[in-house]
Formats: sequence, C-alpha cells, structure tokens
Amino acid sequence: MSIYTFSARTISGEEKSLSDYKGKVVLVVNTASKCGFTPQYKELQKLYETYHAQGFEVLGFPCDQFANQEFESNEEIQHFCKLNYGVTFPLFSKVDVKGENAHPLFKYLTANAPGFLSKEIKWNFTKFLVNKQGEVVKRYSPTTKPEKLQKEIEKLLAE
Repeated sequence: MSIYTFSARTISGEEKSLSDYKGKVVLVVNTASKCGFTPQYKELQKLYETYHAQGFEVLGFPCDQFANQEFESNEEIQHFCKLNYGVTFPLFSKVDVKGENAHPLFKYLTANAPGFLSKEIKWNFTKFLVNKQGEVVKRYSPTTKPEKLQKEIEKLLAE
C-alpha cells in the first residue's frame, strides 16, 4: 500500500488522485492558518520552489482539529496562504487528521509512521516525508522546521 491508493479534494473542490504524484518525493503536512507554526508556510514554499523542478511536492492539508486555528472556508484558507505566504504548492480541502473521521490518507500515514508515544497527530504542521514509491519514510514533529528536511529530501530525490 502507498499514498497512491488515496485521493483527496483539492482546495478548489476537485477530487485528485494522489497517484498523480507517482515518482515524486512528497511532503504531506497538516496545516492551519492561525497557529504559532503558521510561518512554516513560508519555509514550505521555499522548499517547494527549491526542489519542485527535481520532482518534489508539498501537499498542504488544512485542519481545524487543534484549538480552532483554521478558517471556516477553503476560499479564506487559500486567500490567506497566497496573500501572506505566497503559497503555490497544492492545498487540499480541510480534513480531519485524527479520530474516527480522519481522512484515510492520514490514517495510513500515522499507521506507517507513528509519533512519539502514540500514532495520533498531536498538533498542526506535523510532516510526513514520502519516497518516490509513495511509501512513508519519516514523520516530523510540528517543531521541526521545514529547512531541516533538506538533506533527507535531497537523498530521496537522488534515489
């Protein structure tokens, strides 16, 4: 099984198969617009710009499960990300990343890359690095700055 098994609704409402990212290194991030970690959007965008041409994708999944730190509508989220952080990497519709109604992608990610003490995602900006075969390589905590992933991204891109 891999992330290619799943699909998700883009922020503009279209269903997108994650198999469209076959052969690419992917960073999946659960995001929020009103969080202390929100400035990571800028760093994620920089990673995207640096490595996109080499086959790297950042996929942002807004989530409102942690202290109501996300806007109500996808339009507000998209506008905020573009205006404040220049985000051009793919954003998806708001999802649950934990609990009974968690998106199947996040059930898969957390099952294959458990966190410290539990599988459950504990906060916004948890990151999952996925190799070119769609397999989860590593999970990073919200406090891990995106630039700290560069060496691992470069290694996966070279494979």
